[in-house]
Amino acid sequence: MHRSDEDTHDHTRRGVVYAIVAATLFGISAPFSKLLLHGGSPQLFAGLLYLGSGTGLTLLWLGRRVTSGSSTNALTRRDVPWLAGAILAGGVLAPLCLLEGIARTPASTASLLLNIEAVFTAGLAWFVFGERFHKRIAIGMLVVIAGGVVLSWGGRVESSGIAGPLLVAASTFCWGLDNNLTHRVSAGDPVQIGLLKGLVAGSVNTSIALALGAAWPGAAHLAGNLVLGFVCYGASLVLFVLALRHIGAARTGASFSIAPFIATAASLVMFRERPTVAFGAAAALMAIGVWLLVTDSRPADLTRTADRVAQD
Repeated sequence: MHRSDEDTHDHTRRGVVYAIVAATLFGISAPFSKLLLHGGSPQLFAGLLYLGSGTGLTLLWLGRRVTSGSSTNALTRRDVPWLAGAILAGGVLAPLCLLEGIARTPASTASLLLNIEAVFTAGLAWFVFGERFHKRIAIGMLVVIAGGVVLSWGGRVESSGIAGPLLVAASTFCWGLDNNLTHRVSAGDPVQIGLLKGLVAGSVNTSIALALGAAWPGAAHLAGNLVLGFVCYGASLVLFVLALRHIGAARTGASFSIAPFIATAASLVMFRERPTVAFGAAAALMAIGVWLLVTDSRPADLTRTADRVAQD
């Protein structure tokens, strides 16, 4: 095996590991969120998590600038349109579509539809943004998604009209677009990218929740929400950007699709619940899918990212 092939394998494995750790951090936020929510407004809670992410990353970014005097691979003017589009799609439009959609859609249907985010991410990456299509990655993605469907399957899909499901699907499309647009700036400082996305998404969701009459939580719960947001959302987003840099949007989106499984596994441990047959089947499918993604030796199309790093 040539040295370049070994480097490619290492590059790929590192990127998949970043994506899996990002999914793990994001997934374990679910059971902790259940403990902190206590009947409050879900949208306000989501907004505070994103604000915690953005605030924590801002402090980290400022501290790094004080100690080092500069920001590594700082974002430039040419990054602004891509990042602005990503923030609009994933931080503003996606939450709005999801909230409107789940209000009109039974939970069983909504949970199944949320699994298609990876499909939109990969489809846009391959057919719009020009990433190379690899059959092995596509199979791995489909196997991981199948695991997600098994995990979220409630035994039936209820009908509620077309508007609600279309809005839920639109939210996953917006997040898929967000992933691809963020990939275009993933050579930039991931902390800077994360803080901007967190602050904007947090401000939008918090403002909407307050406008709808949500009440602020107590000081202890507010602090807990912000810390959870920084640890599980902020760190997860930074690692997600690094994964995009290494393996592209399609493979990152597929790897990150294990987040619902991580959330379920963490809930089983924290709340001492017994695993179901569906959980075991989902675990097997996702393990196979992740193995396919990790062992794929072909590089993603990272030419633009490499060019950006070279220029910086």
